[in-house]
Amino acid sequence: GKGLPHKLQDIYGFKSLQAVFCFRFVKICLVDRNVKVLMAECFKRNVGMAKSSDFKTEDFVVYPTHGVGKVLGSEKQEIAGTELDLLVIDFEHDRMPLRIPLSKAQESGLRPLSSKKQMDLALVKLKGRARVRRTMWSRRAQEYEAKINSGDPVSIAEVVRDLRRNSSQAEQSYSERQMYQAALDRLAREFAAIEKIDEETAISRLEKLMNIDKTPDDDVTDIETEDDFEEEVE
Repeated sequence: GKGLPHKLQDIYGFKSLQAVFCFRFVKICLVDRNVKVLMAECFKRNVGMAKSSDFKTEDFVVYPTHGVGKVLGSEKQEIAGTELDLLVIDFEHDRMPLRIPLSKAQESGLRPLSSKKQMDLALVKLKGRARVRRTMWSRRAQEYEAKINSGDPVSIAEVVRDLRRNSSQAEQSYSERQMYQAALDRLAREFAAIEKIDEETAISRLEKLMNIDKTPDDDVTDIETEDDFEEEVE
């Protein structure tokens, strides 16, 4: 298997969901509306297994589809006769803990915070010119969402850059504003954790960074046609 479907990994609003067991395979167990337990294909194998020492209590980590969280610790649970070591992570903005099997931590994309050097690369992207493809919003929205959920700060910074509205641009749609805010919040949370500042200050700094030393020519948006995109891909 290649992992659980994205929709199953991100179920909200349900009071309970019974665990589905199939040949030592646990999909998802949702304890209550506030606690989601993710069991992503837990087999008795050690391929790509992370160690508990890789993620320490109180460490900030990044989970691709949720962003920055804090490690609360680890615990053991027996599922279908198999004892699993689980990493418990709290996502304050989602108000929920997530439990990930240590054996699948790396495979799930869980990682430590970016280094300052990596974040600096994201900030360089943030200050660049917006690059907007001349294509349907629905297609662009899918690409932006994929970048946001990649967990890569450089890709997220590109979304913020491309959806940043300049004074010379027309009013954005509701969907564009929502996507922009989601990307900005995701980037700001990691930036705040790295710089040890609060999220509001981080957002202020990022927005200021996007507007400093700007001349009228700098604010020009590069419009890419479908042909331009195809050539660039090839």
